[in-house]
Amino acid sequence: MVSGVQIQYYFICARKLWLFSKNIQLEEGHERVQAGKLLHERSYKSADKKELAIDNIKIDAIDGEYVREVKVTSRMTKADRWQLLFYLYELKKRGLNKKGLISYTKEKRTEEVILTEDDEQKLDEIIDRIYEIMEQPQPPGVINAPICTKCAYYDFCYAEEGDD
Repeated sequence: MVSGVQIQYYFICARKLWLFSKNIQLEEGHERVQAGKLLHERSYKSADKKELAIDNIKIDAIDGEYVREVKVTSRMTKADRWQLLFYLYELKKRGLNKKGLISYTKEKRTEEVILTEDDEQKLDEIIDRIYEIMEQPQPPGVINAPICTKCAYYDFCYAEEGDD
């Protein structure tokens, strides 16, 4: 079953998605991940429901008609948006129709996200593609993007093999 983190990783890096899906999870203790966890702990104190886990989704908060997600920055806006759309899609399949809000704390702005039928079709395609990536016998290649230097998987991806 695909998770919200896998949806986000799909838009960031297929290699990271593959490694995470194989339980090679290097995020624990990573500085940026810890900052995100701290942000989540401090956010949405007045929300109806906070840190809600349902099967394959873990929602930051539900506040009235909105599913809320909090992010430090908007550097990964596309991935953030699709992760929230995935949560809305999964809730809709369970009979809960909600809208979404992503709050970017560093920029002090919030973006509304509304699930459309086109988004649902695209999500079905994304989920199929995620399964294809997960089933590959080898991880996808390193993407060599600027975001790699701040990734929890950086050392894993860029470690040079020793000369034997």
